[in-house]
Amino acid sequence: MLDFEKPILELDQKLADMKQFAIDNNVDVTEAVKSLEEKISKLKKTTYQNLTRWQRVQLSRHPDRPYTLDYIETICDTFVELHGDRGFGDDKAMVGGFGEIGDRSIMFIGQQKGRNTKQRQFRNFGMANPEGYRKALRLMKLAEKFNKPIVTLIDTPGAFPGVEAEERGQGEAIARNLKEMFSLKVPIICIIIGEGASGGALGIGIGDKVLMLENTWYSVISPESCSSILWRSWDYKEQAAEALKLTAKDMHKFGLVDDIIKEPLGGAHTDPLNTAKKIRKTILDCLEELEKLNSADRITKRIDKFSGMGVFIET
Repeated sequence: MLDFEKPILELDQKLADMKQFAIDNNVDVTEAVKSLEEKISKLKKTTYQNLTRWQRVQLSRHPDRPYTLDYIETICDTFVELHGDRGFGDDKAMVGGFGEIGDRSIMFIGQQKGRNTKQRQFRNFGMANPEGYRKALRLMKLAEKFNKPIVTLIDTPGAFPGVEAEERGQGEAIARNLKEMFSLKVPIICIIIGEGASGGALGIGIGDKVLMLENTWYSVISPESCSSILWRSWDYKEQAAEALKLTAKDMHKFGLVDDIIKEPLGGAHTDPLNTAKKIRKTILDCLEELEKLNSADRITKRIDKFSGMGVFIET
């Protein structure tokens, strides 16, 4: 439970105790149980419908939240993972491969985090090295070769900032992905499923449709890093989150993403199966729309969309 969820947890515990008391003492507490359940339901709605930006950042990092492979395994009828960038190695923080949804074959690519300490180290906390972005580009080119659409699932605190990553060309790898994704001839759908930080997210984030799950964030910098730069301390991360305006609602308002995928009350981790079904339906709906266009028109619209982002003044 996160800090702001503690009042809900306390009521849930009280409800459980009440039900157990009724069983142990053979007492009818139906009305009391009904009243408490209504109170819990009301509190949940009030809490989750009025989350601050920092609280949504916390939900996006919830340890039980589904990750890329969780969604792929639920969404796809079959999935074959592909490995390696054919140049340096196989980055475990970036996963990808062909998945089937019904009679459709789709290339899925995304960052993968770990559940426990060992897995997190193995996946490098979802922070890809240059070979991860080069693997992603190799798979995108493979999808283009066989005329298969691409779906990217974004969930990263950023590209790996280590010296060795810079030595192997981290900036060049991300920049090349940006350039190449604009000109890919197949439909591209990008979905932010957790954290969408900086160039690490943008490196697989250029698409015909860019979508965000409700409790996710997308920004050039994390609230903690922003706080450490502006205030020389992480203590102001909540103020930084408010100033950055990084939630799905903010991004949609600014025109930086096309739509928001609703999550179950309490977050995706409370009902992963239903969340995956919504993502699956969204992917199929978007593909049906995008495949009506020829590749030249899709590329032109993709370029125009990103070129039109932001505000500027000519003097």
